[in-house]
Amino acid sequence: MKKNMGSADRIIRVILAIVFAALYFTGTVTGTLGIVLLVFAGVFILTSLISSCPLYSIFGISTCPIDGKKA
Repeated sequence: MKKNMGSADRIIRVILAIVFAALYFTGTVTGTLGIVLLVFAGVFILTSLISSCPLYSIFGISTCPIDGKKA
């Protein structure tokens, strides 16, 4: 997969994943919503680790800096 996520995007996703997991494991969010947030947390961690988001690819979005000409 081609990388399409910049470092800021990856950091934001990891922070959100930690918040979602904390909400679930502390019992603040339970039931179906808690499970959905936990799944999102897993997806956010996975996409951060591989630096690629499938939805970004579908819509042609990239937050990854372009390795262009160096001055």
